[in-house]
Amino acid sequence: MSEESDVFVRRHGAVAEIVLNRTAAHNALSTRPATEITAALGGLDPAVRAVVLSSTSTVAFCVGADLKERGRLSDAEFMTQRLHFRDVFGALLNLTVPAVAAVHGFALGGGYELALCCDLIVADDTAVVGLPEVTLGIVPGGGGTQLVSRRAGYATAADLLFTGRRVDAAEALRLRLVDRLVPAGGDRSTALELAQAIAANSPVAVRNAKNALRRGLDVDLAAGLDIEDSAWRAAIFAPDRAEGVRAFLDKRAPQWPD
Repeated sequence: MSEESDVFVRRHGAVAEIVLNRTAAHNALSTRPATEITAALGGLDPAVRAVVLSSTSTVAFCVGADLKERGRLSDAEFMTQRLHFRDVFGALLNLTVPAVAAVHGFALGGGYELALCCDLIVADDTAVVGLPEVTLGIVPGGGGTQLVSRRAGYATAADLLFTGRRVDAAEALRLRLVDRLVPAGGDRSTALELAQAIAANSPVAVRNAKNALRRGLDVDLAAGLDIEDSAWRAAIFAPDRAEGVRAFLDKRAPQWPD
């Protein structure tokens, strides 16, 4: 993918930045960029330890589904597109490495769901998030009904989902709809710094920590502790542990095994 594509990838050492680049349409999510994001995620180098999802648009992270395209689709084509959309949200949600969304401007509907599928959301002061699908007679289909409630609780999710209202950056931080709030223009650099900090840690430990965190969300505490124990065992017998201890004792930065 080149920087003329709707989506392209930049490498920053162990961090891969997946860039939404459909600027003229404010990154409205049509079939082509959806498939390109899925392909970019599926083609990540095994050496990648963290992912940042960003946007070249100055106006929006992603305004959601491309309704102009949808208006031209037959019912059969619409259902085919639905499969592509499920693929992209699933690919992002199921990444084994942490993902950070860099959000500015509008992140609405499927655009906000792309951010929700990431592990962390960095937003700048211009960010506006929301799930306005009910105002169009539809329901969020990229994980919104499930991910907002897990992130912010039932009542906040009900507020967003049932009213379809837009939430500015300050309220989004207060409601835990985003995780970090930075001055305007600082979302991408902050997200990259955060991803680089994650990537500096043991890749084996981070992957297992993410796996335990995600799998433990929907089980009781006892089952969650068993999941954590499995993650601990997977990490403790990996070469990373020995290198981490040696580096600590030598007072140097660890050189994690490939």
